Amino acid sequence: MNSPITTHVLDTAQGCPAKNIHAVLEVLSETETWDTVGEGTTDADGRINGLLPADAPLSPGTYCLTFDVTPYFQSQDVDSFYSSIPIVFTINNPDQHYHIPLLLSPFGYSTYRGS
Repeated sequence: MNSPITTHVLDTAQGCPAKNIHAVLEVLSETETWDTVGEGTTDADGRINGLLPADAPLSPGTYCLTFDVTPYFQSQDVDSFYSSIPIVFTINNPDQHYHIPLLLSPFGYSTYRGS
C-alpha cells in the first residue's frame, strides 16, 4: 500500500524518469515552523511511494515537499538553474490520497495535483 502522499519526478529534457532525487516532506506546525514528517529518494521509475507509512495519520494543514535536484543534474553533467524545488500545498481532506508530480528540466519545472 502506498503512503498517503506520493510523488513522481520526470525529466522532461531527457524524456525519462528522474532517479536518485532526494525529497523531504514537512508540515507547518502551529508555531509556524516546518517539521519533517517524511523523506525518500526517487527510484528507477522516478517515484517515491513511501514518503509516509501507509498507515500514517494525515492531518489537514500546509505541507512542503522539497526536492534536492543539484546532485541529479550534476550526475547528468548538466548545468541547471534550480538547486532545490519546494512545493507547498494544502491538505484539507486527510482521507484522500495526494500525489505531487514534478516535471523537471534544467531551467524550469512544473507541478500539479496528480491522481
